[in-house]
Amino acid sequence: MPRYSALVPAAGSGARFGAEIPKQYLGLAGRPMLYHTLSVLCECERIEHVWVVLSAGDEWWDAYDWKSLGPKLRVERCGGATRAESVANGLAAAAGVLRQDDWLLVHDAARPCLAPDRLLALCDGLADDPVGGLLAVPVADTLKRADGDRRVSATVPRDGLWQAQTPQMFRYGLLCRALAEHSGVTDEAGAIEAAGYRPRLIVSDTTNFKVTYPADLRLAELVLRGRKS
Repeated sequence: MPRYSALVPAAGSGARFGAEIPKQYLGLAGRPMLYHTLSVLCECERIEHVWVVLSAGDEWWDAYDWKSLGPKLRVERCGGATRAESVANGLAAAAGVLRQDDWLLVHDAARPCLAPDRLLALCDGLADDPVGGLLAVPVADTLKRADGDRRVSATVPRDGLWQAQTPQMFRYGLLCRALAEHSGVTDEAGAIEAAGYRPRLIVSDTTNFKVTYPADLRLAELVLRGRKS
């Protein structure tokens, strides 16, 4: 049977959000946003271990109570200057636990609205896949390319375009090798692609969005409260 673990890089500062503290610790439905991100992974029966990768100088983690997330959660203060570095450092920290062919799901700290059924769809859809893949949604809006004056220079055909999300799920050994050889990527799928593989896209939904701006936090609150009602 395949084994599944998860890793959440949470060493970023969230500079674009403009808050005084890293955005993963901002309040959301009565908890830090990061709590919601971790809870769906910790509650999934398929997943055996959940690593959260913090920066070495993180001053906020210890201010909150994470005990209710259970024994799966493991904290590593080895975050790097980039997402790729944080993930690579987290993979190294997990080396004594994971096997080369174990599945590892990497999930954004700022995606607190991942639905459990989409998480299971990812695991089921890729269980026998030779490469792995990621949650994504087909692009629905018309896309415009801007010039230097922020005027439309072209309309980009959206046929075949998907918006990447997380989790992104690949074999532990393959992901370690891909990130070691292709560190200048923005997500794990990019490293796998650069290594010559073709990740599979698993259909997600738009509620699994990344909280980037203050308005996104308010929308996340509505999504989470709506699921409890």
